[in-house]
Amino acid sequence: MSQNLTLEEIQDFKGKYPKQIWYLFLTEMWERFCFYGLRGMLTVFMVTQLMIDEKAANLQYGAIQAFIYAFTFIGGLFADKILGFRKSLFWGGILMIAGSFIIAANPTEFFYIGTCFTIVGTGFFKPNISTMVGELYRAGDTRRDAGFGLFYSGINIGAFFGGMVCVYLGKYHSWNLAFASAGVVMMIGLLTFVFTQKSMGPIGLSPLRDFVPGKRKAYEIATFIGSLAVMPLILIMVSKTEYTDYFMYTIGPLTLLYLVYEMTKLTGAERKKMIAALVFIVFSVFFWAFFEQSGGSLSLFALYNLNDKLLGIAGIDPNVVNNSANSVFVIVFSIIIGLLWVWMAKKKIEPNSVVKFGLGFLFLAAAFYTFYATRFFAGPDGKTSLDIFTLAYLIITFGELCLSPIGLSLMTKLAPKKLWGVMMGMWFLASAYGQYAAGLLGAGMATTNENASLTEKLISYTDGYKQLGIYALIAGILLIVISPIVRKLMQEVK
Repeated sequence: MSQNLTLEEIQDFKGKYPKQIWYLFLTEMWERFCFYGLRGMLTVFMVTQLMIDEKAANLQYGAIQAFIYAFTFIGGLFADKILGFRKSLFWGGILMIAGSFIIAANPTEFFYIGTCFTIVGTGFFKPNISTMVGELYRAGDTRRDAGFGLFYSGINIGAFFGGMVCVYLGKYHSWNLAFASAGVVMMIGLLTFVFTQKSMGPIGLSPLRDFVPGKRKAYEIATFIGSLAVMPLILIMVSKTEYTDYFMYTIGPLTLLYLVYEMTKLTGAERKKMIAALVFIVFSVFFWAFFEQSGGSLSLFALYNLNDKLLGIAGIDPNVVNNSANSVFVIVFSIIIGLLWVWMAKKKIEPNSVVKFGLGFLFLAAAFYTFYATRFFAGPDGKTSLDIFTLAYLIITFGELCLSPIGLSLMTKLAPKKLWGVMMGMWFLASAYGQYAAGLLGAGMATTNENASLTEKLISYTDGYKQLGIYALIAGILLIVISPIVRKLMQEVK
C-alpha cells in the first residue's frame, strides 16, 4: 500500500513531522557516523601515522574535504538528470562502504585510494537525501524548518558516535578497526534506506523513468562507469594539494556559468529568488571556512595543547571532545530551536532567514574569541583548559543551528523544483570552498618551526582564532544590514 502513496498523500501529514522523515533520519545518521568518523581521524592520522607536518596536514585536510563537498554538486546534477535521488543515494553508499574497507585493509598504504571512493560516494549520497527531505513538504509549509532541524539532529547523532568511536579506536586500539567500523555502520545506513524506500511514493525516482528502459539503463551504467573511471584523476589531485588549487579555481566559475545558463530559462521572479539563494551560498563559504577548523587546526590544537580534564573528570581524550562536543550540543538543542522557530512563527516574531544567518556569524565570532581566550588558562607546559575549549563549542553550536539547517531548507524554498538537486549541490559546493579555505587558514596558523614548543603552538593557533573572530563579527553585522535587500529578492519566502 505504501508503495502507491502519492506525493499529495505524503505531504498531507498530520502533526509536526511526516513519518518518512524518520527513515531518512536513520539512513543519514549512520552515513554521518561513517563520514564524521573518517573526518575526525584525518589530521590526527596524517600527523601521527603518515608523518605529515602540521602545515601540510591542514592543507591535505582542506583538499580532501573540499573534494568531498565539490562532488556533491556533481552528484546532485547526475541525480537531477539521470539517476534520481534514490539510485544516486544507493550508489554513493556502496562507494563509501568500499572506501572505508579499502583503507581498513592497510591504512598507511591505501589511505588515498580509499579516500577517493569516499569522495565520490559522498558526492552521490549527501545532496540527494537532503533534497528528499525537502520533497516531504508542500511549498510554504511552516513545518519545513522544524523538519530540517530534526533531520539535522539525526546528522549529529551519527556525527557524535562516529567522531568519538573512530578516533578512539584509532588512537588506542587499531587504525584498521577504526576505518572498518565506518564501513560497517555505512552498511547499516544503506540497508535502512533499502528497506524503507517504498514509503517514499514517487519521491526520488529517476527523471528518466518514462524513457525506453534500455536507453535509461545505458545512461545509468555510463554514470556508474564514469564515476569509477574518474578515480585515478581524483587520486592525483588529492595526494598533491597543488592540483587541488587548480581544481578549485576551475569548478567554481564553471558551476556559476552553468547556473547562469539555467537561470536564463527562469521567470524574473524565479531569478530573483535564485540571486537571494546565491547570497546565502556566498556567505556560507565564509562560515564553513571558520567552522571547519574543527577537523583541521582545532584537531591538532586538541592533540597538543589541551589538558585531559573536563568538568573535573580526568582522563578525557581532547580529540574525542573536539570530534563529539559540537554533535552532542546539536542533538540537545536542534529540535528545541527548530520548535522555537515554529512557536515564534505562530506569534509572528520569528526572525527572517537573513537575520538568522547574521546571528549565526555573531555566535561564530563569540566562539572564536572563546577559543582565543584559552591562551589565558594555559599552564607553563603550553596545555590549556578543556572546559573553556568545550564552552567555545557550545557557542559555535548556536551559530551552526542558526545557519546550517536553515540553509538546507532555503535551497529547496528558493530554487524551482527542477533545480533542487543542483542547488543542494551548490550549497555543498559552497561548503567545499569553505573546507578548502579552512585548510589554507589552518596551515597559516600552524607554526613553521617543526621543533616549536607547545606554548609557541598555543600562541600561533590562538592568534589565528582571534582573527577569525573579527572576520565573523564583520560578516554577521553586514548580513543583518543587507537583510532588507535580500528579503525583497526572496519575495514571499521567509
